Amino acid sequence: MIVKMSKYAFMVYHKEYDTFLNTLRGLGVVHIKETKSITDDEHLQKLLAERKRVNTLMRFFKNLNAAKKDVKLAPARELDKKEGLKLMEKIEELQEKKLQLLAYRQSLEKDIDYMSIWGEFSYQNINRLKRAGYDVTFFSCPTAKYEPVWGDLYNAFLINNFQSVTYFLTVTKEGTLIDIDADRPKMPAMGMAKLLIRHEQCLKEIEEVDNELKRCASDDYKTLDAFDKNLQNEFNLINALVQTDKQAADKLMLLEGWVPAEDAPAMEKELEKQGYFFQELEIEDGDKVPIKLRNNKFNRLYEPITRMFSLPNYGELDPTPFFAPFFMLFFGLCFGDGGYGLLLIIACAIAKRKVKADYKPFLTLFQYLGLAALIVGTCTGSFFGIELAKVPALSKVKDYFVNSDNLMTFSIIIGLVQIIFGKCVAAFKIKIQRGVKYSIAPFAWVFVIVSLVCAFGLPYLNVHLSDTVMTVFYVIGGAGLLVAYLYNSPGKNIFLNFGTGLWNTYNMASGLLGDTLSYIRLFAIGLTGAILGGVFNTLAISMTDGLNIVLRIILMLFILLVGHTINIGLCTISSLVHPLRLIFVEYYKNAEFEGGGKAYTPFKKA
Repeated sequence: MIVKMSKYAFMVYHKEYDTFLNTLRGLGVVHIKETKSITDDEHLQKLLAERKRVNTLMRFFKNLNAAKKDVKLAPARELDKKEGLKLMEKIEELQEKKLQLLAYRQSLEKDIDYMSIWGEFSYQNINRLKRAGYDVTFFSCPTAKYEPVWGDLYNAFLINNFQSVTYFLTVTKEGTLIDIDADRPKMPAMGMAKLLIRHEQCLKEIEEVDNELKRCASDDYKTLDAFDKNLQNEFNLINALVQTDKQAADKLMLLEGWVPAEDAPAMEKELEKQGYFFQELEIEDGDKVPIKLRNNKFNRLYEPITRMFSLPNYGELDPTPFFAPFFMLFFGLCFGDGGYGLLLIIACAIAKRKVKADYKPFLTLFQYLGLAALIVGTCTGSFFGIELAKVPALSKVKDYFVNSDNLMTFSIIIGLVQIIFGKCVAAFKIKIQRGVKYSIAPFAWVFVIVSLVCAFGLPYLNVHLSDTVMTVFYVIGGAGLLVAYLYNSPGKNIFLNFGTGLWNTYNMASGLLGDTLSYIRLFAIGLTGAILGGVFNTLAISMTDGLNIVLRIILMLFILLVGHTINIGLCTISSLVHPLRLIFVEYYKNAEFEGGGKAYTPFKKA
């Protein structure tokens, strides 16, 4: 659910304002209302740029530390602003030096590769020939174009043939015009021996810089983290000053903010004790109230999915509790294999013992999703690609497994249920936002859809209804249509309402069909995963047929391990992507979820 917020205004004498902000930050419950854009303040932009630099360096250090085992991070050192910026500059200089050394190494290696074609020679000897009045010129050309006569005309010496290219040089008297159809390559500035020495020196320097960066990664990671928090605190404090309106010739400081209603009494008590003036204000239309979600232990796991799309507006309902069970069920249908679900539960249980506390909720979420896959996959008769209905030991219960035809029908029914549920949520949301009379027509459409689905859908599922029940459904549907046609826009002309009702009928009929068919993907994806699992099992048996028992077991385990690992990866991706699409497109559309809310971020120390 969305936590109820209260809006407050604070008015403080300018000489007491710094003390007041420290008090407010200590309370840690006020979300400061932003009346001015932070992009207009140079100081805030500079702080954001500095924080971006710190976070980039921290990610770099985190990757370095992750590459080593048993890294012990040094405790954080307290740095002032000047010292912190100096530390960042030092690390960035090391990074820049490493980039330059890597580029230089690449250049040296390119020259070494090229000089290996020409072989070892001394530039000193070439310079001696130059002083003696002779020019040494290097050439290369396609082997087919090389002319032996160049040896007689220009003292050409063949050096090498490499990849259909001939490399040669000429020794001519200074000033001799050389008329040769060949390229004159740009030669490295030094010979092979010096290039190898420079390359070795470059590798040593790269190793030294790497070691220094690794040392900084362990010694300064927590220090950078603490410095980042100081920058964040500075940003929050300056932002509070930026959002403050100055009144009475800058003598009075006026600030507005949002406080969770449950925390408001404690805040009022503390501010009254210190003598600060405050007043609770009415929340007006157009106010961008910050959003704080509160859900039970199960639904809280799905809040990151809500944030992935958008937080709800303050006047909306929190969609998290409404889509959480559907998402879990959809994941199970798409995963389609009970064995994979069991493996997912076990893997997450093991990983939870090793990861940080911040990541444990995500693993718990995947355990719930794995449980859904275990239940649904077992019910559909697939366990590590094995068709349970064909196992002799389970022959007595094979009729209880859900077959593919029933699964497709079940997917469509689940889609209809979620669409109808979404329309109920939309109607209830309209009731909250606009009043009861505006929600009557949306609720009427729900009754129309439910009655028609029951009247025409249940017989299709071999559920035979009596004439009386069918009549009741028709009456409910007709009454719902009457309301939906004549009272869809309260206060407007009845003929206009009728025309709007006809248009809504068209949209409802076309949209409902397309939305429902979208849920067939649940059946198709789940069936694909189960079939692929069976294919890998068949491959493991057929490809090892005829081998001795030991070798066969080893190869079978290898094929099964690789095949099922790939399949689990594909199933996991598909089982996340497609349910998310159904939630964010089909459900959110029918529930008329708007989103666009801003997260509640209280003014407090980082």
